[in-house]
Parts: sequence; C-alpha cells; structure tokens
Amino acid sequence: MRKLLLLIGIMVIAAASSFAAKIPEDIKGYIEQSVPNVDIRFDGVIIFPSNTLYLPLFPSLFTDIKDLSIKQTYPAGMSLIQEPDIIIFNNDFVLMKVLTDGEGHRTVLHQTEPPVEVRTALLPQDMLVPSGLIIPENIKGIIGNLKIDTKNEDLIKVEKDDSFEDFLKQEKTSYRQRIISELANKTIYVTTNYSKNIQVVEPGNTAPSYSLAQKSIPIDTKAVNDGKFLLVTSYDRPFIDIVSVADSRFIKQIALTSNPEQILLDKKNNKAYITSPSASTIYVIDLKTMSLCQKIKINGYCEHIILSDGKLFYVDKLHNEIWSIELNNDYRLRDIGKFPNVSALAYANNKLFISSRTKSRIAVIDYDTLGLLDEFTTVNKPTAMLVQGNNLYVLGSQNNEIQKIDTVSYKIVGNIKLGTGGFSSGLTRMACNDNLAIVTDLKNNYYSIIDLTDGSLIKTYELNIPIKNVIIAEKVRLFE
Repeated sequence: MRKLLLLIGIMVIAAASSFAAKIPEDIKGYIEQSVPNVDIRFDGVIIFPSNTLYLPLFPSLFTDIKDLSIKQTYPAGMSLIQEPDIIIFNNDFVLMKVLTDGEGHRTVLHQTEPPVEVRTALLPQDMLVPSGLIIPENIKGIIGNLKIDTKNEDLIKVEKDDSFEDFLKQEKTSYRQRIISELANKTIYVTTNYSKNIQVVEPGNTAPSYSLAQKSIPIDTKAVNDGKFLLVTSYDRPFIDIVSVADSRFIKQIALTSNPEQILLDKKNNKAYITSPSASTIYVIDLKTMSLCQKIKINGYCEHIILSDGKLFYVDKLHNEIWSIELNNDYRLRDIGKFPNVSALAYANNKLFISSRTKSRIAVIDYDTLGLLDEFTTVNKPTAMLVQGNNLYVLGSQNNEIQKIDTVSYKIVGNIKLGTGGFSSGLTRMACNDNLAIVTDLKNNYYSIIDLTDGSLIKTYELNIPIKNVIIAEKVRLFE
C-alpha cells in the first residue's frame, strides 16, 4: 500500500565561523563594476582576471558613508582596474595586493609607516591564505588567529615522479591522442578504487600530469563553480572536503554528523545534495558560501538519487522502495512503491522511469496517479540513465552500448555502440556542458564523450590508469 508521508524533519544550519568572510555588498558591487569578470571567492579572496590576488582587510569599525569611493591607493592616484598595491575605501575597508619578492616569496607591500586603516584591520579568519605568504612585522596584527602555511605543508599536489602508487609505475607507454574541440581548455580529474589521490590529466594524454592527495579513497567527486573547486566525499570520513584547484589545497572541510556518499548538483539553485545512507539523511550545501544550509531526514538507505522538476527521487536500498521529496511542496515525502533490483532512475514529462539491472527492463510510472503506464525490455544490464529533452539514454554495461528511447512513445530511436570491449559504467553529464555526457569503461580504462543532442559518439579516449569516475571541468589557471 502506497502512502503519502510528511518529511521527518528539516534542520536549518547556521554558518559556523568566528569571523566569516562575507564581503560587504557595496564593496562587492563596486569591485564587480570596476573589474569585469572578477572572482570574489567565498572565503574572501579576490581574484582579478589577470590572476592577481587581493586580500580583504576588515576594519574594527566601518566608517558611516553616503557613497562608497576609493579614499587612497598606493601608489597614489590609481584606479582599481590598474591594480594598485593597496586600496583604502572611504569606509576604511582595505584591499591588499599579493606581491612576489625577489626570491619568489609571496608577500604584501612593505611600508615603513603603514596607514592606520591597515594596521588596525583584520584578515577574514576563515580565509585560505596563499601558501608561504610573508606578512611584514609591523602589520602582523592583521593575521589574528588565521593560520598561514609557511612551508607548503597544506599543499596536496603530488608530482607524478614523487608518487608511490604502483599503477603509475606499471603504466604503459604514454602517448598523445587527438583533442576534440569539446575538450579544449578543460581539465580531467580521475578517481580510482586503488588510490586516495585524484589524478589530474590533460585532455588527450593517457597519463596524469600530477595528483591531488586526499584523506581517504574518494566515493564521489564533483567540480563546481566553473571548475574552481572540487567537492569530495571519501570512505569512513564524516566530512565534505573542498579542494581549491588553483591552490592545490583543501580550502575547507565541512564537518557532518555521519558519512556522506553521493553528490548531486543543483546548478539552477547553486546547491549540492549529499546523501548519507547510513543516517537516512540528505545534506544540502550552499555552493555560494560553501556551507551546510539544511539537513533533510528521509526514510531508508538512500541511493540512486536524482533531481528533476523540483523533486528529489531516490531508492531505499534496504527495502527496494522508491521515494520522492517535493522540494517546492513543504518537502513532502512520497512513497512511489516497491521495485526490486533498481539500477537507475530518470524523470521526464511527469513520468518516472525505473530500470532493473537483472531483468533488463524499464517500468514507466505516472507520477500523479502512481499507476504503471508501460514496461518494456531495454539493453542488457542497464546501469545508468539520462534524460535530454524527450529522449531517454540508457547505458547497457554488458554490451557497451547506449539505447536512445523516446519518452513519449517509448520507441527506440537510436543506438550508440561504444566499442570499448570492457564493462561500461557511469553515464554522467559533463560538468561544464549539459549537452555532453561521459561514459567510463571500468575494465579497459576508456572514457567516451557522448553528444546528447543528436545521440552520437564523439570520441573515446584511453587512460593508462585505473578508472572509477572521470570528471571533466573548465581549466583553471593555477597559482604557481
């Protein structure tokens, strides 16, 4: 018997920081208007398009002003776009440019008599300070309790030659493969079941350039905020680790009350839903502030979570039961019914598509009535599904193929032969292009790029390392 249940509970989480780095809105607007395409990072660091870094300094007390303007710069008379070393606003808020001294060390402007607005200000206490930053003795009060890594101890970048991973030592001869236009200015991140590290690969290469060391073997990894950060969940860790790609460092760790697993992105609302099956919980992360904003208690052991049309759908693995959470309807929890051996879910046109891996069939459920609309045979061992427009793409792992099905008529309208000869898994959208999907071959270490607009195979690439997940994101300029 199907039931309509209310959500057990929602907990709104307050930001936990003694001094959170929220740039005042008037300052933020002034900077964004003066410097097009500037990046104001969630921890307060300001990155100009030239890759110049500015550190914000908060005054102990803001001066009341009518209209915001620049009061003073060093050197004098410069505008923001000209990148002066120090900018002091008329409300006493300060920006300090990160410089490089003659020996390659990062520092800020050394002044015999620093202005009082600098000497009495404070850096955000949750900011990721550039590694090795040297603060002059006469303004060290701006540090407060902020940790500054002076010996690159926080750096998680592992050069290939410094790695002790056996599969890198045993890899085949590397070679270069033709790069398609869809991979131009992209970076590829590869996780494996044999390593704690995330391998970083240049498009077309078979071997990684370097890796990013993690605390444990990653379960799931997603690129967010135009590829600037990686969200990582790992085995036996009650944390969400946030990696700053440009810094090659952990920029933040979000502590949870249970171990997280699958990461689901909501690009429209700039959120991430993180499942914790063991605690029957879904954590919600605000990707603007990189903080925990909600904790949703659910029924059962959550897996195969998807988001569509303002609803979350998931499978309770322990009871073979499918549930929906109506996010725009007071988080109503709805019991869709019991379905054995569910391998994937998809939603389109008010219909839920449910695949069975063992039966190689798909059931179609009317969401309003919960009645069975149809059931049909599909590819052998369906393990993943994606919806694009009125088309449903179903990955068949056994024969390495993708079936294209019309979501209205349920007729097969196309078939993509991957030809990798192994075991295909993980049909996922590309982080930086919703019209493209990535398919991984876990056995033979291939990844294929699929065009979802016309249902075609663009190209398949080989890697000389074991594959679990492949994430393709925008290329980010590194802070060297």
